[in-house]
Amino acid sequence: MMNYEYYFWGMHLVWWLIWIVLLFWIFAIPYDIPGQRTTKGTPLDLLKKRFASGQITKEEYLEKRKILEG
Repeated sequence: MMNYEYYFWGMHLVWWLIWIVLLFWIFAIPYDIPGQRTTKGTPLDLLKKRFASGQITKEEYLEKRKILEG
């Protein structure tokens, strides 16, 4: 009879790698990873930030918001 116990190591190793990648993806991806691209936000979000920081006046904000929502 042949001994087949060593044939499982290849697939066993693959399953361990799959589990490691899956766990890394679950726990690391939701957090800010250095070098990860971040979304800049919608134009309305940028407009709100500009208004909050005082770069534009209330009239400019209302006018541009009306255009964006229009």
